Amino acid sequence: MAKKKSDFIDIKAILREYASKWYWFVISIVVCGALGFFVAKMKKPVYAVNANVIISQDDKGGMGALGSLGDLFGSKNKVDDEIFVISSHSVYRDVARDLGINKMHYIKGGFLKTNFVYPDFPVDVIFTPGIADTLRKSLVFKININKKGFAEIKAKAGKEEIADVSDAKLPATLNTDYGVFIVDTTGTYVPGKQLKSVVTISGYDLAAEALSKQVAASIASKRSNAIRLGIKTINPDYGKDVLNQVIERYNLRGIAEKNLQAQKTAKFIDDRLAIITGDLNEAESTIQQYKEERGIVDVRAEAQYQTGKQHSYEAALVNAETQAEVVKMTGEFISDPANAYALIPMTVENKSLQDGIKLYNETVLKRMEIAATAKPGNRALAQIDAQIDAMRENITTSVKRTYDNLQVGIRDMRRQVNSASGQLGNVPRQEREFLNMKRQQEVKQQLYLFLLEKREETAMMLANAVPKGLIVDEAFTLTKPVSMSKTMILLIALFIGLCLPPFVLYLRKVLRTKFDTKDEVEDVIDVPIIGEICQDRTGNSLVVSATDTSSTTELFRLMRSNLLFVLGDRNEKVIMVTSTTSGEGKSFISINLAATLSLLDKKVLIIGMDIRKPRLAEYFDIHPRFGLTQYLASDQITLDSLIVNDPRIPSLDIITAGPIPPNPAELLTSKKLDAMMAELRERYDYIIIDSAPVGMVSDTFTLDRLADATVYVVRANYTSRSDLRFIEEIYRDHRLKKLTVAVNGTATRRGYGYGYGEKKKS
Repeated sequence: MAKKKSDFIDIKAILREYASKWYWFVISIVVCGALGFFVAKMKKPVYAVNANVIISQDDKGGMGALGSLGDLFGSKNKVDDEIFVISSHSVYRDVARDLGINKMHYIKGGFLKTNFVYPDFPVDVIFTPGIADTLRKSLVFKININKKGFAEIKAKAGKEEIADVSDAKLPATLNTDYGVFIVDTTGTYVPGKQLKSVVTISGYDLAAEALSKQVAASIASKRSNAIRLGIKTINPDYGKDVLNQVIERYNLRGIAEKNLQAQKTAKFIDDRLAIITGDLNEAESTIQQYKEERGIVDVRAEAQYQTGKQHSYEAALVNAETQAEVVKMTGEFISDPANAYALIPMTVENKSLQDGIKLYNETVLKRMEIAATAKPGNRALAQIDAQIDAMRENITTSVKRTYDNLQVGIRDMRRQVNSASGQLGNVPRQEREFLNMKRQQEVKQQLYLFLLEKREETAMMLANAVPKGLIVDEAFTLTKPVSMSKTMILLIALFIGLCLPPFVLYLRKVLRTKFDTKDEVEDVIDVPIIGEICQDRTGNSLVVSATDTSSTTELFRLMRSNLLFVLGDRNEKVIMVTSTTSGEGKSFISINLAATLSLLDKKVLIIGMDIRKPRLAEYFDIHPRFGLTQYLASDQITLDSLIVNDPRIPSLDIITAGPIPPNPAELLTSKKLDAMMAELRERYDYIIIDSAPVGMVSDTFTLDRLADATVYVVRANYTSRSDLRFIEEIYRDHRLKKLTVAVNGTATRRGYGYGYGEKKKS
């Protein structure tokens, strides 16, 4: 299959098209360059402010616990969790409140120039702090102060105007539906100078949302515990203050979380100490009373050996019972419904149980962070509640298992103690009773000392609480702005100006439903193009003459040569000219093609067979007595009476269509027409049939039996691309003999390279 022109890139043609539109490039470059210069002039440099923090891993158990129990409890990477915390809404809300950046100040400094002012500003809007807690939209105060110190103030909440004051002496009080606002100057205000200022006031929640879009937090590297904070701003001081305050708020929050856990543990220990102290005092009183009643002072000498042996067994028993009591107290704390989602005290000494309790407490702390800002029905809160419930069940099971194991050990130790007691058969019953009471007292004392030790550890934890985030680099500003330089902006603008015209031309070409040139026709259809006729602005229907050497005449001569090549055989002499719709120049091409053929000293006849809308007589400015329709409808009219001659071209004869008949289709299919054409073939060298448009009626397909070749006329900026595809369908289906296309009305002539079947070879 032959390739169309659209399958190739004609660089020369593209360059010619661009050269013809040179003024487009000039205008585009000038306009884009001016816009680029304006943008570069107005644009303020943007700086990158960064800070680096390392997350401390000083928690007891630390990552080791996560490594052993991570799969069981589904833990996440700790640094990812800390990024979530440091970027939380509550942290940003606190930062906005601390720095007061829910209130932003701007100074207008010339044409379309507005400067962000921080931290010093010449005019301020003062309001009750509680307003920022509930404000759900931004308030904009436009303040214009003249040289005399009088102010014009307009305040809006969205599109709603909430205040409008003129010639106000500052300080000025504004009573609005949102509260009372006082506008006043500050120490940086310069009296006697005109000032235009804009102050925006937002609620802390809105300010937090704005910060969440400005501040970026990321992991410094995959194997690092460091977090990198960054913000891009036109005011480096603002960026530094924001990042430093974010870190400070994050650390304060971490310290508070650690203190909360320590305080919960301390309270638990104090409560248990109060109980154990009472039990210990009671045990000591019982022993004292027993000694006084029975006069027991010391163990008898004969029982010292057995007593010492029994004491070692009893010491182990006391330690086991102490641990069992601690585990039991922890289990009671966990099973208490009032302690749901509460931190579990770290009092047990079992390593596996310690790891489980630590991970549980970390998850509870994470729940506290989410619950602080989450709304009812929050999905993340529900998920972590389910996780905590599952972890609590696991810990409860571990506590029970640990307690049961301790009880088994205690029973074994008691058997050992009883066995040793059997060796003391000679010891008086009073002494054995005393030893039992002594052992109970020692258990209580051991538990008391253990709790005292834990309380001391908790106190040390409270006293030495350190921040979670170790500051590696406080907020610092990169030396060079990160925004594009003015030179780069200007170069990009010029580049856009250079690229815009080709893009517009291409888009125009793609979106156009019409065509401009012969080349565009070749891009759409694969039908031979017999010639191209430039747009004629003379208004004459006949432009060809023997003495004329204009480009239009030469193009018709070229079309004639191509047409003769198409006909080939000497007996092929009837050429039918048609189009898709009226107005494409079908009759114009027919007349001048006939005139061009007559210049070869050939006898040429042009017949008007567009009998539904005849125009041939009008174009030649003739008024024959009879026409074709009259001849076909009557037997009284001779063929010679139809033929008239154009005095301008002696060898060119004309048969006009005649009056519009009531039955045009029947006349064009009549045998009389066939007989007429057979006779005319004998008389003339060439016959041109000016037929009806194909897209309107079927007359042309009916007349195909009479023709040897067909010239299909299309017109630039008139014929649609869909009509061109319709022509290709006719050509592909062989519905018209030797179909060729004539392109009419192009803007310029590209030269003489138009030949039959001018297509790229496959």
